Amino acid sequence: MKKYILFDHDGVLVDTEFWYYKAGERALADVGLTLDKDRYLRDMNQGLGTWAQARAAGIDEQTIGRQRKARDDYYQEYLRTESIEIEGVIEALAELSQHARMAIVTTAKRADFELIHEKRHIRQFMDFVLVREDYELAKPHPEPYLTGLKRFGATKEATLIVEDSPRGLKSAVAAGIDCAIVHNDFTHSPDFSEASYRIEALIELRDIVVGET
Repeated sequence: MKKYILFDHDGVLVDTEFWYYKAGERALADVGLTLDKDRYLRDMNQGLGTWAQARAAGIDEQTIGRQRKARDDYYQEYLRTESIEIEGVIEALAELSQHARMAIVTTAKRADFELIHEKRHIRQFMDFVLVREDYELAKPHPEPYLTGLKRFGATKEATLIVEDSPRGLKSAVAAGIDCAIVHNDFTHSPDFSEASYRIEALIELRDIVVGET
C-alpha cells in the first residue's frame, strides 16, 4: 500500500509536452534551424534540452540566449491559447486523495506552472509543489524526487512516483522509488522496462495505491 504519491506534471497532469517542443521548434526556426523531434526527445531524456541541436549546428551562445527567451514567450502563448487538459485527471485526483497524500515534482519553471494553474483545480489536491527553482539538479538526477520525499517525511517504500518519460523514470529509479508510467503519445518510449507499473490513465493508480493489483 502506498501512502504518498509524487506526480510529474507535464504530460501527466496537463498535456503540455508537445507545446513545449513546438515552442522550441518555433524559436529555432527563427534562426533557420529545424528541430528534429526524435533527436529532441533523446536529448530531453538525457537532460540536454532544446539547445543541444542548436549548439551542434554551431549556433552561438548569445543567439541561443535570445532564442531561449523567445521559446519561453512562445510556450506561454501556447499555454494561454491551446487545450492542455487531460481527460479524467481531476476525477482521478479526487479519488486518489481519499487514499494517499499527493504532491507535484516538476521541471516546469515557476512562471509557467503558475500560468497553467491560474484557472485549474489540480493544486487543491496537493500538499505541495516543487518547481524547477526548488532544487539544484534536474531529472534524470534523483534530487527532485528525493527532495519531495524529504518534504513529505515519507519512506521510499510507502511512496509512488508517476511519470510519463524515460527521463522521469531514470530520476525515480535513481531515487530508489517505485514508478508508474502513464501513457503519453508524445513521450512514449520502448525504454520503460524499469517501471514498476504501466498504466493508460491515472484512475488506474487507485488499485496500485490501495494494494489491489
